[in-house]
Amino acid sequence: MPNPTAMPEQVIAMPAAALLAALACIACRPVLADEPAAADSGSGPGQVLPDIVVTATRGERPAFEVPGAIDAVRVDGGASPGVNPSEFLQGIPGLLTRDRQNYAQDEQISIRGFGARSTFGVRGVRLYVDGIPATMPDGQGQVSNFPLGSAARIEVLRGPFSALYGNSSGGVIQIFSADGGERPELRFDAAGGSYGTLRLGANARGREGNVDYNVDLSQFHTDGYRGHGYAERTNANAKFTVDFGEGRKLTLLANAVALPNADDPLGLTRAQFETDPRQPVAGAAQFDTRKSVHQQQGGAIWEQPLGDAQRLRVLGYAGHRNVEQFQAIPVATQKATTSPGGVIDLDGDYGGGDLRWSYKSTIADRPFDLSVGVSYDRQNQHRLGYNNYLGSTLGVKGALRRDEQNLVSNFDEYVQATWSFGERWLASIGARHSQVKFSADDHYVVKGNPDDSGRADYAATTPVAGLLYRAGEHWHLYASYGKGFETPTFNELGYRPDGSAGINFGLVPARSRNGEVGSKWRFANGGEFDAALFQANTRNEIAVANSSGGRTAYQNVDRARRRGAEFKLDLPLAAGWRAQLAYTWLDAEFLSPFLTCPAASTCTTPNTPVAAGARIPGVPRSNLYAALRWGEARGWNATIAANAASATPVNDLNTQYAPGYATLGIGSGYVFETRAAKISMFLRLDNLFDRNYAGSVIVNESNGRYFEPAPGRNVFAGLHVAWKP
Repeated sequence: MPNPTAMPEQVIAMPAAALLAALACIACRPVLADEPAAADSGSGPGQVLPDIVVTATRGERPAFEVPGAIDAVRVDGGASPGVNPSEFLQGIPGLLTRDRQNYAQDEQISIRGFGARSTFGVRGVRLYVDGIPATMPDGQGQVSNFPLGSAARIEVLRGPFSALYGNSSGGVIQIFSADGGERPELRFDAAGGSYGTLRLGANARGREGNVDYNVDLSQFHTDGYRGHGYAERTNANAKFTVDFGEGRKLTLLANAVALPNADDPLGLTRAQFETDPRQPVAGAAQFDTRKSVHQQQGGAIWEQPLGDAQRLRVLGYAGHRNVEQFQAIPVATQKATTSPGGVIDLDGDYGGGDLRWSYKSTIADRPFDLSVGVSYDRQNQHRLGYNNYLGSTLGVKGALRRDEQNLVSNFDEYVQATWSFGERWLASIGARHSQVKFSADDHYVVKGNPDDSGRADYAATTPVAGLLYRAGEHWHLYASYGKGFETPTFNELGYRPDGSAGINFGLVPARSRNGEVGSKWRFANGGEFDAALFQANTRNEIAVANSSGGRTAYQNVDRARRRGAEFKLDLPLAAGWRAQLAYTWLDAEFLSPFLTCPAASTCTTPNTPVAAGARIPGVPRSNLYAALRWGEARGWNATIAANAASATPVNDLNTQYAPGYATLGIGSGYVFETRAAKISMFLRLDNLFDRNYAGSVIVNESNGRYFEPAPGRNVFAGLHVAWKP
């Protein structure tokens, strides 16, 4: 195992720099005009697409023409089980996606350091499924309902333009379901491997008359790499598009996820991690820590032209979500009158809509696009808490300890315009005004546990601007700047640091100023090389104040900064060969000193200083993905891929780090076609050298159990069948 005390930059900075320089030299190789382009092998997911994107500008535009960092990746079979979005997003710089191997907590996702502090689910990054938010109005989201089996692509937007999506948008990730083709198609997927992992999927897509359809159903099961890691999940997704002619279109959407049981092995301490990374925490078995989730949602999008230059788009959606989670909180701790118990029971509805008017014309004979819209989102959630014991029996629902009705909503207005005001110049500007309202009505008021009801309202205006210069036919330069903001989530507002009752009104939104400059190069043979430098200065960064007795209270830190560099290379080499590289260097630190409570202490009043310059936890300084692929669209294919990350601080005090690591994976597959079917088979071997490393971390875990081990050497095999009857 790598040296746990190694400084972060000592782990991979030099190898990464050397590899980057070598591949950059390859990228700079001149391409002759008559040199044949390498064929797209289609050998694996995560391949960057030279496609039209919509996330940055809300209108169809090539990513090459966007004054910001945005990528689209293909989600279409390949050598992947298709269980988690992280399988497809490794090649995106600036994006850190970590599979926790813990389906009770969802994946760990951050963009340029935003969202790194999330201990469960995703926060600080906006998520969308076919235009419907997978992030609630308070900024908390999850990717468990991402319909990977029916998806065509995932778009990832980083940098200042993310602010045009409102609260908690340090970045934006959108998944888009594929459209049905002219010829009906049935798809079947099966993938399985180590640790009792199995995924089965079925998909039907096509067109009947004026109705386009894509319907998908998948089932996933795993025994888990670690003990007490069992999980099962069912996903369903449907998209129907009705073409009424003359540009009028209605899209109907339905999505559901059922996670009836996901065991939680909990994080490990450093000693436990080094002794036996596969072990669960003792409390996980004692209290049978687990989580269940059931969510159903539906939506509709109507698109209507208003003359030749104008278009109207109306989106509406509604859903229901139920979550039950059993935690490993000791019985003695729960006996405190202010304890919320050890069982979380959430049940609630959510919904909203978006109305957008767009206009396409010319100014001074140059293309001009304008979008103006309003959006409203609302979540009404009944939050219950229970003891996780009855008498001497642990891990069962006991006495009621919390009963609240939580309501959060946002009402936003936005505008965005793009104008190619010269042959070489393009400008994009926009602004969004957001108003986010929280209310909590406490129905559990007893002696020693006073009324926790309260209201909190936040508002912000976030302008952005970008400029793109076409330095040549294949080379574009850009710069962008904007402001962003991030409200606390309901979980972060729930408790005051001094232990008194009510919402933590002392906690205010974090506000950031974000700048970015970048270069985009496209090679004549279909390759690309992108580079970006960025910096985000944040006031009122949200951090932990104390955590005790099942209650975590948060505070604001005056100033923080995230700055770094991204590089991405996607390069066809000889016929059938392709190289990919994504590298991120990120310096994320607190610029102001503050006080906090150390882990595993009884501290309730912050008393331990965090020095200015301490690194923001959960963020490695260097992160690298590199892959070499061989193969054509049919026949044999092969891939070798490396992942590496430098050491990662796991707490605000920077007293412990997850060691840096480097892993290697290999894979091979075979693709053949018959008259009516395309059949793809693959075999993958991950973590080839059986490294012991923390695949993800639980930031500021109150018991010092920061480490979530990644699997050792593991194998997956799969089969994809696309049949066109």
